[in-house]
Amino acid sequence: MTTSLRVAVQMDPIETINIDGDSTFALMLEAQARGHKLWHYHVRDLALRGGRVTAWARPITLRREYGNHYSFGAEEELDLGRDADVVLMRQDPPFDMGYITATHILEHIHPKTLVVNDPAQVRNAPEKLFVTHFPDLMPVTMVTADRRRIAAFRAEHGDIIIKPLFGNGGAGVFHLRPDDPNMNALVELFTERSREPLMIQQYLPAVREGDKRIILVDGVAMGGINRVPAAGEARSNMHVGGRPEPTKLTEREREICARIGPELKARGMIFVGIDVIGGYLTEINVTSPTGLQELARFDGVYLERAIWDAIEAKRR
Repeated sequence: MTTSLRVAVQMDPIETINIDGDSTFALMLEAQARGHKLWHYHVRDLALRGGRVTAWARPITLRREYGNHYSFGAEEELDLGRDADVVLMRQDPPFDMGYITATHILEHIHPKTLVVNDPAQVRNAPEKLFVTHFPDLMPVTMVTADRRRIAAFRAEHGDIIIKPLFGNGGAGVFHLRPDDPNMNALVELFTERSREPLMIQQYLPAVREGDKRIILVDGVAMGGINRVPAAGEARSNMHVGGRPEPTKLTEREREICARIGPELKARGMIFVGIDVIGGYLTEINVTSPTGLQELARFDGVYLERAIWDAIEAKRR
């Protein structure tokens, strides 16, 4: 029988989550069902002093009841290096300096306290940059802030996608057709707001058939869902109207997973979601992957169980 673990969950406010879609909620319910003790805290409540990492945290009990899905105990200062066995780092991006700082802080306690995913590796593998280590699996892609190179890329490929490197949820993703006159203004807007380069990609018309989210647990592909963009929308993210559909993995998608899986496992990435469009790998999501509940509804596969099996094995 598995020993009860003390689990601290670093996440956004639990008060406003969608209990039918939130993957962190599914992970917490599974931990609770296994007898693990749960605490909830916000990343802003972390502190580092003298090598000790602490957080103002509250014990939490969860229920799948609308409007009554959690109960908090009394707030306490939790020593994450002493009083926790596992920390789930599940706050949403953007992958900004606040996010990066949190990985540096949590690195002080990992792996004695197991942080999922490994904070140093999360920091070194932002979704849209880590994927560039597998260029033969990707659509044609360029990372730059240079307007001349972006113009030349567009002249070569016609339809292109422009997106910020460290955004999330489809925010700031633009599809520019060959006759769209807004490219220069769009690049100006990005560069005025940020010093970061942009990611420029060849547009994949296959996105109209869907953007597949495939979940890997400890480097092994476990299943996927297809996210179909709404009419008139280039993005397939579900919170901007993308429609989830059941799907099966193709031979090409299994080939992609077989290529990247060993690298994910070696980096301590227990829960990863990759995005594949038309047989091309577009992102490797390691910060706060989603899709668990949609996959459970379609296929009856509860990958939170596999994730906790992997976590418990590492703790042993």
